[in-house]
Amino acid sequence: MKKNLFLLGFMLCSIATIAQTETADKPESWYFKLGGSYFIQTAATEFPIVNGQLPNTDVYAADGTTLISRETNHGSFGEGFRTGLTAGYRFSTRLGVEMGINYYSSADKLMVETTNRLVATSPTNIFVSGNAIGKIRAWDLSPALVLFLGESKGFEPYTKVGVIVPIHGDLTIKTNREYSTAAGVMAKTYSEDVVEPNPTIGFMAAIGSSYKLGKKIALYAEIEYRNFTVHGKTKETTVFTENGVDKLNTPSTFRQDASYSAIYTNYVDKLTTSSNSKVTNAAGFDNTKATDDISSYVGISGVGLTFGLRYSL
Repeated sequence: MKKNLFLLGFMLCSIATIAQTETADKPESWYFKLGGSYFIQTAATEFPIVNGQLPNTDVYAADGTTLISRETNHGSFGEGFRTGLTAGYRFSTRLGVEMGINYYSSADKLMVETTNRLVATSPTNIFVSGNAIGKIRAWDLSPALVLFLGESKGFEPYTKVGVIVPIHGDLTIKTNREYSTAAGVMAKTYSEDVVEPNPTIGFMAAIGSSYKLGKKIALYAEIEYRNFTVHGKTKETTVFTENGVDKLNTPSTFRQDASYSAIYTNYVDKLTTSSNSKVTNAAGFDNTKATDDISSYVGISGVGLTFGLRYSL
């Protein structure tokens, strides 16, 4: 983070220096950009715990207790598609500012997977298999400073640096489980957990070029790097079904606890003996209140390629 802030400060100082020495031989002008991007993830990290399960892919033997293989699930939610609309203002031939509003939808990410784990022995052995898939959707604002590097034969390369400010979004975790015995499948459950984030801010830098198609219309392309993490504020289970039947607020065979505390979670930095937690305050736990749990972090870092159109006024 310190390295990113240093780099941002250095680039801002450089742009300011160039701007002071640049002669404004081009009138001030507005422009608008509409584009779409695809990002690939960078800086993959271990996913957080999902409903008490470690972020592993576990495979068990026929007895359901002998672990055959385990693999830790790593990744970043920085892989995905983005669309955005940007307004820009050009002060001179070299310096401008932009403000973008973007919608981002990440790729699905496997966070937890279990195969054939023994979960009950009475009245018969019951095994569970399933997985938890996470996906982030978010809106953000992206103010940036732009340094234009000069036009030649219709091409005009530029660089920009700025910040990313998420304004709305969440992480949705969809969990499918199948419970079975030696006689066959007993039940299938499905749940959706929605994690709301705390406010955060990220860093972005890009290099690109436009190509004039006409007096006011141009194509543009950018390669962008972004880096930021978010951590959970609250979690709510919004869907729970058993064999397709809604059981969100009703105890069931495979989800006996349907209390308020089982549906809602408040994320905190530290659990103490006064927290509403079964881990640190079992005697004082109140199932009519949201459960307190340790806040987890996920990364949304990536490198993306953007294509679009630019219209100048």
